[in-house]
Amino acid sequence: MAEKNAVGANGADVGAAAPIQSVDRALQILELLTDSPTLGTSDIARKLGVHRSTASRLLATLEARDVVEQVSDRGAYRLGLGLLRMAYPVSTRFDLARDGQVVCDALAEATQETSNVAILDGGYAVTITQSAGQRMVGVAGQYVGQRAPLHATSTGKLLLAYVSGRAWDQLSEGSLERFTPATRTNFDQLAEELEEIRQRGWSSAVGEWEEGINALAIPVWDATGELVAAVSVTAPDFRMPEAGFEQFLSSLRIAGKDFEARLGFSRIDPTTPSM
Repeated sequence: MAEKNAVGANGADVGAAAPIQSVDRALQILELLTDSPTLGTSDIARKLGVHRSTASRLLATLEARDVVEQVSDRGAYRLGLGLLRMAYPVSTRFDLARDGQVVCDALAEATQETSNVAILDGGYAVTITQSAGQRMVGVAGQYVGQRAPLHATSTGKLLLAYVSGRAWDQLSEGSLERFTPATRTNFDQLAEELEEIRQRGWSSAVGEWEEGINALAIPVWDATGELVAAVSVTAPDFRMPEAGFEQFLSSLRIAGKDFEARLGFSRIDPTTPSM
């Protein structure tokens, strides 16, 4: 039987398209160097079944992108540090999902309310982990995988406040949808709130996406000092009124610091002399 062609995420027949030979060979080189710590140009040419000059050009291109490097004393090649930079976002996503669940569970236990971790994706705040609180009456929604509006949720506004202007530019091309009477639909007012969020370091949503539901969120920074997620707590407004936000913010800050420590972020300046 003929092997069935793979189907891509957009429904396209992946197998129907012929691979680009030079790209395929470059990837083969990376796979070869994954299996063997170092290989010479002649060895790589032989394994690929190409002329040495072809292998040399491919290696030179990969070396220019720092994904392979030449071992000076032997003239052989090995994988370069550029691959680490490329792999870092992928490993971070795994860390976020794994460590985020641990943080959510601890936060839900501390507050007895629903906790979430969300990331910015495609102009939305997308929840990647969630832990339900233990209260009899809680938040009914299951948010994992759900896309939430940036302007009407605590995680969305938090992410929007700290990311580059492109997300804001994309949002401002349209109009702000109203979900409840409390939803902010004026761009100038939203911009003012985002500035306030940056100054105080946390965001809130008071019945703005769902009536009767309040939420608080704080930023999570990774080992490079980049914002990677927002961690939040969500509860009915009668259990988390605006007057009681500070109590929940204390638990959120503890959760945020724990999350950042797991991701390798440190708030301690190593250049500061110890007392």
